[in-house]
Amino acid sequence: MSDTIHPSWHATYQQVGIAPVLAQLPYRNLAELTHECCKKWQSESKAKAAFSCVVPNGMNGRLSFAEVDELSDAFAGYLRAVVGLRPGDRVAVQLPNSLGYPVAALGVFKAGCVLVNTNPLYTETEMIHQFNNSGSQVLVLVDMFADKLPAVLAKTGIKQVVLASVPEFFPAVPGAIVKGVQKYWNRVLPAVTSPHIRLKDALAAGRATLAKTPAKQYWQAVGRDDLALLQYTGGTTGVSKGAMLTHGNLLNNICQTHAMGASHMKPGEECVLTALPLYHIFAFTANLLGYMTIGGHNVLIPNPRPVQNLQRAVENYPITWMTGVNTLFNGLLNEEWFVAYPPKTLKASISGGTSLHTAVAQRWRDVTKTPIAEGYGLTETSPVVSFNPLTGTPRDGSIGIPAPGTDVRLTNDDGHDVPPGTPGEIWVRGPQVMRGYWQTDEETAKVMHDGWFATGDIAVMDEAGFMRIVDRKKDMILVSGFNVYPNEVEDVIADMDHVLEVAVIGVPDAKTGEAVRAYVVQNPDHSKEVMPADVLEHCRKHLAAYKVPKLVVVRDELPKSPIGKVLRKDLRKAVADEMNRA
Repeated sequence: MSDTIHPSWHATYQQVGIAPVLAQLPYRNLAELTHECCKKWQSESKAKAAFSCVVPNGMNGRLSFAEVDELSDAFAGYLRAVVGLRPGDRVAVQLPNSLGYPVAALGVFKAGCVLVNTNPLYTETEMIHQFNNSGSQVLVLVDMFADKLPAVLAKTGIKQVVLASVPEFFPAVPGAIVKGVQKYWNRVLPAVTSPHIRLKDALAAGRATLAKTPAKQYWQAVGRDDLALLQYTGGTTGVSKGAMLTHGNLLNNICQTHAMGASHMKPGEECVLTALPLYHIFAFTANLLGYMTIGGHNVLIPNPRPVQNLQRAVENYPITWMTGVNTLFNGLLNEEWFVAYPPKTLKASISGGTSLHTAVAQRWRDVTKTPIAEGYGLTETSPVVSFNPLTGTPRDGSIGIPAPGTDVRLTNDDGHDVPPGTPGEIWVRGPQVMRGYWQTDEETAKVMHDGWFATGDIAVMDEAGFMRIVDRKKDMILVSGFNVYPNEVEDVIADMDHVLEVAVIGVPDAKTGEAVRAYVVQNPDHSKEVMPADVLEHCRKHLAAYKVPKLVVVRDELPKSPIGKVLRKDLRKAVADEMNRA
């Protein structure tokens, strides 16, 4: 296997002003980065605020850099001195974008433990798998979903639950109002029947231990090669698996994102709108870690749906940067208030997770008078692999050029490099590539080849090093930027006794990019008839909402290969043919 790569993008670096050599942050680990950056930017940042959280009615809370540093120290003390965790133990954080998230996540790093990011929308089934697979011992959970605890705790090794709220750290009056609305108006705060501790009480307990053992002692021995994060992603088996991301992986990817966006970044002066969830690797690295590193102000949106929920934040904060997916940008462009009064301070926007439609990109530039660029990455690459420069002529439809320090090759099925302009699978090598999958050597071996990570995505590269995706992972479905793996959905539906066979594919959708569609076959030996409504109800019990099929189709049979393998590609072709005829 040749290690030949296409060096053409290095010339492009020169043309657009990107440093070809990857700079290094002077930190051994993410805990040290947190402490040193908070200390620096407490006095040097323009906003003085590290994080603000804004709910739809405009009520908000904020944390200064000094408060983030102190509170994350206290949480580290709680985990180590009170709970009794050891270095490398796993802590699951299942929170929306709220002020409690950076306190908990950064506190995990300061404790010398491993963060397990968990989607708050997960069902009990999904939570049980992830917590057991990761070996998580502590769960930090938003109180809105505490009703899941009895079923989850009985089947996992979680020994301590810490409950946080959306208005955590809000001033007293706004916080009380938001909680009151949640409890009495929206009725989204269930009674908590399982043993737990509130986040503020945990912080108080941890703070009391720091005089004896300063938090710094917990992270002193943590190095760049040590595991920092288990970020779960789907797989060919249908079972999610944890990508092992080290402190070095994430530190390097911060440097890579900064190198690509430096032309539009001024340390200490940026304000980024964070509507993408922090538990997703894109916002985690780019927003949480990236902007904290340069003294930026993260404006957190707990729930960006409907998109009108962003209005108060856009109107009340000097937003300079936005990150999002195509559906978010398109949604804003369909809001009268946004089109009439786009943020005057905006410098640039970054799209990832799914393809940025050309029409959306063009209209975004027309409305905001600022550049928008698409990038490409994966959970396994921390995530950024490539990025479109913010200077020069926009290249809509491209995923950009490889980030500094990143080698990319496009290969055929035999693992040999293909020439420019020829489709090939993207292979990536660089300091941001994961160590492997957690306790899954077989799955790791499928994608790691002599230091190269095989993405499964097919692209073409031009002579200048710019890439364009021509085919995503054949079976993966992208719903509003979230990966949905058909096997996982199929396994859930197949549990229904009266279902004989099932196949799941993605179909084009105007709102979400793709939508999940399930094809099911009746079990002839079962008297109960397969009804689409019953299938959907079953899925809602076991899958996050974005994984639930939008449509269930009952068929007499499914297309199969000579050896009996269900051919999803034939189902996708049938859908494409229908759309072409329409």
